[in-house]
Amino acid sequence: MIKVNGNQYEVEVEEVKVESAVPVSAPVKAAPTSAAQAATAAPAAAPKKDTAVPQGATTVNAPMPGTILKVNVNAGDTVKKGQVLLILEAMKMENEITAPQDGTVASVNVGKGTAVSAGDVMVSIS
Repeated sequence: MIKVNGNQYEVEVEEVKVESAVPVSAPVKAAPTSAAQAATAAPAAAPKKDTAVPQGATTVNAPMPGTILKVNVNAGDTVKKGQVLLILEAMKMENEITAPQDGTVASVNVGKGTAVSAGDVMVSIS
């Protein structure tokens, strides 16, 4: 007898003996360890985008890693506090990134499809 969510069930278990057709262990070949092969396998580092922020501007940083789905503003646009600046997809959820203050968009450092890391400067507002 087992009990699941307050309900009791009678369970019978049968032992099954099966001969394995596949060996339990097999020889494993060692991976090549030469420095030349390791160097060619390493991916090249992606170049960092220039994220210069105008002096006195407030930055809007990525709260988490993700991909930009939509950018709703351009440099020079006037924005109000709470206005949706862009949509960030992270963990299969769409997150609205909003303006923290009224102002003018000084720079937009991302575009549709841009992958961002937590803390990356996406927009600056002056």
